[in-house]
Amino acid sequence: MVRGGFNHVADPLEKIKTVAVASLARRALGWPARMLFPPVCAGCRRQVSQPGVLCGACWPKLRLLEKPWCPVMGTPFTHDMGEGFLSAEAIADPPPFERARAAAVYSGVARQMVQGLKYQDRTDLAPWMARWMVRAGAELIADADVVVPVPLHWRRFFRRQFNQSAELARAVSKLSGLPFSPAAVRRVKLTRQQVGLERHEREENVRAAFRVRPEAEIEVAGRRVLVIDDVYTTGATVRAVAKALKRGGAGTVDILTFARVLPGDFRADESATI
Repeated sequence: MVRGGFNHVADPLEKIKTVAVASLARRALGWPARMLFPPVCAGCRRQVSQPGVLCGACWPKLRLLEKPWCPVMGTPFTHDMGEGFLSAEAIADPPPFERARAAAVYSGVARQMVQGLKYQDRTDLAPWMARWMVRAGAELIADADVVVPVPLHWRRFFRRQFNQSAELARAVSKLSGLPFSPAAVRRVKLTRQQVGLERHEREENVRAAFRVRPEAEIEVAGRRVLVIDDVYTTGATVRAVAKALKRGGAGTVDILTFARVLPGDFRADESATI
């Protein structure tokens, strides 16, 4: 009995010592890497204390989206309009998906991060961007069955060597524990770049551009699918993906992006808008 009591006290102490030693070892092993590759700000690349954080100058430039927002489109309201109140966009043009959410407004440092990931091969940003996405899309993730990225056409993937949406989706899957299905949807049409296109041109550009692969229908049939993309601009691309998933048998579709171009901010002639 005394022996049992001794073990009851000693085991937690030993565990604490073990954890402390392991933590110290990890820091020691990581020291050469930090010296050779010091962590930099996710926005401006100034040196910071740890990976994935923003410096004091960039943090105020990140505008995170917060409630109250439209329960369908996820666009913010200036004040609480009451439960179930929909935005004009959701009423005038109901989307083929159930809900859309984004972590940040597509401006300032959020724009820099998106462009760094997409055009400068900053795939190291994806896990940190995904953390903000998981925060913004908590209610969507709680209901989701599978995570699916917006796909690239194989020719564009061959040139770029990676899909920024898939990098974000993989990180969201890892953080949330949801299954990741990177090949469920296929882009069957090589579309033009959306940059510079008006709203109706964007919709026409991606019309019938996506299809659920026959062998992947079992992965989405009857399930709630969470579609991941980097930026929600006019919604033309994710609407087309949602329609393809519905044709492939998906039960419901939600959309989660890192950034969002707010209604009224879209300008087709702005080269920085994706």
